[in-house]
Amino acid sequence: MPTSGTGSSDRSALLRASAQRGFTLLELLVVVAIIGMLAGAVTLSLGALGNDRQADEETNRLRSMIDLLHEEALMQSRDYGVMFSQTGYRFYVFDYQELTWVLPPADRLLEQHEFPPQLSLSLVLDGRTVPLARDFESRDVENPEPQIMLLSSGEVTPFTIEMQRAGADGLFELTAELDGDVTVVEKNFD
Repeated sequence: MPTSGTGSSDRSALLRASAQRGFTLLELLVVVAIIGMLAGAVTLSLGALGNDRQADEETNRLRSMIDLLHEEALMQSRDYGVMFSQTGYRFYVFDYQELTWVLPPADRLLEQHEFPPQLSLSLVLDGRTVPLARDFESRDVENPEPQIMLLSSGEVTPFTIEMQRAGADGLFELTAELDGDVTVVEKNFD
């Protein structure tokens, strides 16, 4: 049996001690990095194959805003309007003293919203697609006339909006009924 300066050592005891020590920090970091890369690849592939996340988020944001303004119109006895362009939308409040639509004063929630450049929107009223201005700067908005109105009586202009990302087959369809009921449907996603 080999001996050392401190006494004798048993080779089997050394092997048992090394077998019980577990993984090194480097081995754990490599495993975590591999799991992270696989999770990232799965997330990206689901985004490419599944429904379009960005169009979904924008459609649900608009749905939430329409629902909120519908409730605000009822509770505050105010009439709200929404004007769309190809690149976004803008909210208005009807001013009964001036008898015109005005931008909401100092309300960050109701500020103009721009879409990411790869998203497109189409607006359908009464079964017809409404031509939209390219953006708000190219349109005369001195006397705005919103395409959609949310009235204090609880009525909403019935409309359908289709939101789609460039190059994607699927789209999101947001539909509002006269009573303010708003639904979102995914179309053409496999």
